[in-house]
Amino acid sequence: MSETVEKRRKGARLTNPKNRWSAIPSVEDDGRQGALKRFSAMWSSLRKGKRDRVKEPELTEPSGMEAAENTTRQHRYASGQYFFEYLVVVSLKKAKDSNTYEPQITYQFPKRDGMARSQKEEEEKTLKAITLFCFPEGINWAPLTEYHSETFSFVLTEIDGSRRNGYCRRLLPGGRGARPPEAYCIISTLACFGLFSKIFDEVEKRRQISMAMIYPFMQKLREAPFPAPGNTVEIKSFIPESGTEIISLTRPLDSWLEHVNFATLFDCLTDQQVLLVFAAAVLERRIIFIADELGTLSQVIHAVAALLYPFTWQHTFISIVPEILIDVVMAPTPYLLGVQKRLLDQVTDQTDLLVVDLSEDKKDPFIVSIGDEGSILPSKLQSEILEALSKRQNASVGEELNRVVSEAFLQFFVKTVGHYASYVKYGRAGERGVFDKRSFYKAIEPKVTRHFVKKFIQTQMFDLFIQEVEQQQPGPQQGVFHKKILEYQEKKKKEKTKKH
Repeated sequence: MSETVEKRRKGARLTNPKNRWSAIPSVEDDGRQGALKRFSAMWSSLRKGKRDRVKEPELTEPSGMEAAENTTRQHRYASGQYFFEYLVVVSLKKAKDSNTYEPQITYQFPKRDGMARSQKEEEEKTLKAITLFCFPEGINWAPLTEYHSETFSFVLTEIDGSRRNGYCRRLLPGGRGARPPEAYCIISTLACFGLFSKIFDEVEKRRQISMAMIYPFMQKLREAPFPAPGNTVEIKSFIPESGTEIISLTRPLDSWLEHVNFATLFDCLTDQQVLLVFAAAVLERRIIFIADELGTLSQVIHAVAALLYPFTWQHTFISIVPEILIDVVMAPTPYLLGVQKRLLDQVTDQTDLLVVDLSEDKKDPFIVSIGDEGSILPSKLQSEILEALSKRQNASVGEELNRVVSEAFLQFFVKTVGHYASYVKYGRAGERGVFDKRSFYKAIEPKVTRHFVKKFIQTQMFDLFIQEVEQQQPGPQQGVFHKKILEYQEKKKKEKTKKH
């Protein structure tokens, strides 16, 4: 397991878009292979045993009512009704013979009892990976008397491509004197950063009273149904001296943006700079983001990935690279990586790369660049994106800001590749469609836009998108992207009618 959305060799066409894997692609012996050994070896050890398994081993069978309850609970979680899979507390424990600290799980809810041996081993590997991402700085810590709590997230991707989100809140535990921080981590299949940040506020409040206060709150949360977009769920929770509290948790209406907060991205970079990053990401280049704060790294890298909607980043994606895995920056394949600034000197491979400094005191955010980022996108479309982004000055924070930003970049894809459906040809009923790539891009005007699209359609993100379209049956498509395409086409028809 690694925090990777996907790792594939560039140019390789997938026969099954769900056939995904988590290991870094092997590379030729060109001097970079050694840089990947520690990364690959570590994850192969974490994942050992799962690759060869055809199906999940069954749970040891409990009896009577316990069996019925377990079946019901597993069904509810599998159908996406549970808020989270589990909550863990990761503490830094000092090594006996040195001044180093090792992250260890000191609390887990719920406990997984009655598991088969292979499942138990699988969970242990998952928990080991969680400790790594909760404390990516490594083992060199010193006790602290003050520590500003921070919230960040990461993604754990399984061999089969399924994803689980890790939400982490680090803070200084209660007590006197100097002590190392601890981390609270929630693992969930649900992507909703804002919602889980609020849950952490409640967990942190209860932790200040007693660790025992966390359990009843998380139990109530686990039993509550995950609300539909735009809806609210209320959790009742008792706190000594305060009585029963009602915590309201509301999902954003635009559920595809609920894991994203564009505010941090635009706080760190100007509109023009964001456009340059977007251009590099669209062509699936290697991009590293540098910052001191873990929250900044995770929010920015998720925001950049969200700008690509309706397409999905298909390569290495690690919002915060643990120090032990820093050699992943040497990978020759595309990636989006978040690296803490203190590790910047270890980014020694600076060819065909974009390194973006998100620090407040930066003079120029682009530490390393290829130099052509400003000419990747057609200039007319660049101007249209910048004009659309300027409207956010009047937008409030949160959902409204997200809507304005996402709309600006979504329109870019509507105008460049929104006509794709007309070039998917179907034969007999039930047969998959075939996309006519050459005719598709040759139909594009003007020439500068066609030149861009010719490059874009070679990317893995476009390739996977089209494969999924080819497998669908002909007919009206659903989703925000298709709605915007229809609106744009209708607008063009009206403009054409007026001219005549």
